[in-house]
Amino acid sequence: MGIFYEEPKVYAPKEVVDLGPQSKEMYLRANVKAPRMAGIVIKIAVWLLESWIIARIATYILKKDNLIYKLISFAEQIESPWFAPLHPPKDHEEQETKSIQSDLTPPERVEQAMDCLPPCPETVADSSFTFWRWTIRDYSRAYLSGETTPTMVAVRLLAAVKHSLEPNLQMGFFIEQNTEDILKQATESTLRYERGEPISVLDGVPIAVKDEIDCLPYPTTGGTTWLHKVRPCKGDACCVQHLRSCGAILVGKTNMHELGTGISGINPHYGVTKNPYNIKRICGGSSSGSAAVVAAGLCPAALGVDGGGSVRLPAALCGVVGFKPTFGCISHTGVLPLNWTVGSIGILAGTVEDVLIVHAAISDHIVPSEPAYSPPRMEFPQLKSTSSISNINLAKYSEWFNDSNAEIRSCCDQALTKLSTHYGWKTVEVTLPDIEAMRLAHYLTIGSECTTSLGPHLDKSNTKQFGWDTRLAMSLYGAFSGKEYLNAQRLRRRQMYFHREIFKIADVIVTPTTGVTAYTIQSDALKTGELDYINGASLVRYMIAGNFLGLPAITVPIGYDKEGLPIGLQFIGQPWAEATLLHLAFATQAICMENYRDPEVFFDLLKKE
Repeated sequence: MGIFYEEPKVYAPKEVVDLGPQSKEMYLRANVKAPRMAGIVIKIAVWLLESWIIARIATYILKKDNLIYKLISFAEQIESPWFAPLHPPKDHEEQETKSIQSDLTPPERVEQAMDCLPPCPETVADSSFTFWRWTIRDYSRAYLSGETTPTMVAVRLLAAVKHSLEPNLQMGFFIEQNTEDILKQATESTLRYERGEPISVLDGVPIAVKDEIDCLPYPTTGGTTWLHKVRPCKGDACCVQHLRSCGAILVGKTNMHELGTGISGINPHYGVTKNPYNIKRICGGSSSGSAAVVAAGLCPAALGVDGGGSVRLPAALCGVVGFKPTFGCISHTGVLPLNWTVGSIGILAGTVEDVLIVHAAISDHIVPSEPAYSPPRMEFPQLKSTSSISNINLAKYSEWFNDSNAEIRSCCDQALTKLSTHYGWKTVEVTLPDIEAMRLAHYLTIGSECTTSLGPHLDKSNTKQFGWDTRLAMSLYGAFSGKEYLNAQRLRRRQMYFHREIFKIADVIVTPTTGVTAYTIQSDALKTGELDYINGASLVRYMIAGNFLGLPAITVPIGYDKEGLPIGLQFIGQPWAEATLLHLAFATQAICMENYRDPEVFFDLLKKE
């Protein structure tokens, strides 16, 4: 078959590639050649790809037309593979941070994080947080003042979720909730407040968990109808244990794109999770429900898993903050092993302050399988003043940055101008080569790891229980060879070198979070799911370095398009530089917050009048 593919790319040695603004490296726009498929069309495609002879021809054409053969399969490169994006302790200092002892308990870490935050109003009524979402500290203040109780909030939350399921909304926030368990947690928290003994600021605060993370008493389905039967949930994930030890109320398992194989949040088994800003639009995925419950006011924060932008992407589309830390920063014990080397637990929250609080609770810097990589000391950003963050250089690859729609591009440029004006931050023009090759290498990696992980369970009966879109995706994933996987890991090493070189002259890389805003939910996808790789490529365009290279990244809402759909700005940071990312996100939030808008669907659990 070799005669049918284009001349393979020959990659120059990474050390000789010019990363400056005048580089002759060409930016290759994604030119995805795959039709949108849903309804009867996707069923036919599944039948074809599950037919052995036809599948070989079809996958060959797809690989050829989408440049996988050219950029990965047969490409010439001298780098050796790099199999896991583990990073040694950082060798740089961050500004205005507080070092945290490694042996502190989660409540003690949360207390240390609280000391890094600006003052909070004494009562909910006096809160300066004047836009739509209440923060973790607002809940805590309301409980301490007696204005409400965790039990009252839990009752309101359950009523709101019930309302969200009515025919005129059908928001699809959760896969499962246990009313008895939620009220039990709330009652115990209420009694602690009555005794004057709350565990932490998180005590009584509702937190939702993506159904990819173990959390008793719920099964962990991964958005499927069968995976929990072959992999029963036997206990809380490590991150859930930490939240529970802080007194948080775990309020259910949020909806997700089945097995994380898509970015729309349309799940044919549990319904589509709709965008609170416009219920006719997607909310993104695969941590769809976690983003939507935060945007709709049901929780100030939620947990997700980010394997291909799955936290940051829906956060941006739903107008909330989405944070993915450095690979290895948070233990993955108790998380579905769908993608070993690209996935990280992430946090979705209404504010950067709430991200820090939850980050403090769940971070433990554990990489148990690689003892040679000792974790760095934990540092929290001092967010009491943004003026202390100075001399910040933002790396911007303009051709990549501008590969978004006009409204996103304009909004992000305006945000950069504001950041320069308010804080004196400078934008440094750079070149990041082979962005499209990295996207394809990541897709090949996450697909190969997903099918390998599920391999022991993928008999014909289980495969037929997938949604049609997931069946199609799994067929494509299964077409990748060991040679292609190894070549993808060679590109991983190459890209890590480029990013390290960029970080020698810049503190972070700045991009739009997505290339497009939330697109319309089409009725033909509701029962079968959909495969829309063209929109998908636009949505994940800026996601890949965070996952493929294990870098920390954060998205902050900065504005809206003409239809009122949220737009996010993303900062990609150096390994273990979470404190700097949170600093920059907090400063960005401060200058954009006055323009934040209420979503179309919102539930006020603190009953603001």
